[in-house]
Amino acid sequence: MKKSLALNSLVLLTLLPISQGFANAKPPSSSYRPSPFSLSASRITTSTADVGDAGNELQRDQWMFDFKASMSLNRQWSIGAGGGYDNLDYDWRSPSLRDNTQTWDKIERYRASLTLSYRPNKHWMFMLAPKLQYAYADTASASNAESYGAVLSGMYRFDSGNMLGFGVAYLNDIDEVRTVPFLAVNWQITENLRLGNPFSAGFSGPAGLELSYQLSSDWNVGLGTSKRTNRFLIADEKQTAEIEEWVSFARVGWDISRSVSVNAYAGYFFNGELELNPQNTKENIDNQGAAALDVTFKF
Repeated sequence: MKKSLALNSLVLLTLLPISQGFANAKPPSSSYRPSPFSLSASRITTSTADVGDAGNELQRDQWMFDFKASMSLNRQWSIGAGGGYDNLDYDWRSPSLRDNTQTWDKIERYRASLTLSYRPNKHWMFMLAPKLQYAYADTASASNAESYGAVLSGMYRFDSGNMLGFGVAYLNDIDEVRTVPFLAVNWQITENLRLGNPFSAGFSGPAGLELSYQLSSDWNVGLGTSKRTNRFLIADEKQTAEIEEWVSFARVGWDISRSVSVNAYAGYFFNGELELNPQNTKENIDNQGAAALDVTFKF
C-alpha cells in the first residue's frame, strides 16, 4: 500500500455530532427561561472497516466537546457563539504498515462560530453564521490547516408554529472551496412526532433529517440520516485526505432535568469513499456500524 494510503485512518471523524432532537418537553412555567449556555461531551466508536482491496482495516474512537452560548438583543435580533474540540484515536491494521513509522497517532480538530439571527416579523427568520476550523493530523502543522466559511439560511414560520426553510453553506476548506445547500426544518407532525435537523450545517456537510417521537416528558427516540464530509491536512504543502459517506442512526434520548440530557446512538456508515490529494486517488470504505453517547449540560 502506498504511504499516502495510510491517511485513510484519520478520516471519518463524524458519527453524530449531538442531535438536536426534542428540546426539553417538560411543561413550561412562567418563571422558566431558556438556558443561554450549553456544554456537551460525546464519545464515539466505530467497528472495523475494510479500506480498498489491499487488506487494510480501520477502526476509530473519538471524543467531541462543544460549548454554545446565545443571547437575545431585542425582539428582532439575537446573537450566539460556539466552540469545539475533537480528538480522534484510530487503530490502523495493515500488513504493509507494521513497520511504517510515518502514520498518525491522532487527528485534532478545533471549531469556532458566531451566529446572528434576525426576525423581521412573526413569520420569517434569517441567520448568518461565520465559521472557522482547524483540522490536522499529528504529521502536519496546525498553521496550515485553516478552513473558513459561512452558513446563510432563511426559515418561514407558519401559523401552526411549524418552520420550513432553505440554507447554503459556503466553505473555503483546506485547498478546496465547496457550496453545500441544505433543508432547514422544524415540523411538529403530531403532538409527539417531529421532523427536524439533527446536525448543524457546516464543514461536515448538510444538516440532515431526523424523525423524532416523544415517548413521555423525559424520553424520546429518533431515526435520522445525512451525508457527511470530512477533510483533514495530513502533511504540509496542502496534502489532504477527505471522506464522503452517508450515515444513518437510531437515537434514544433522556431528559434527566431541564439542565441535563443524555442521548445514545446506534449508527451505520455506508457508501464511504476516501480521496487523497494532490494524488487524487480514491479508495472505497466498507459499510460499518458505530455507537455514540452524548451528555449535554445547560446552564
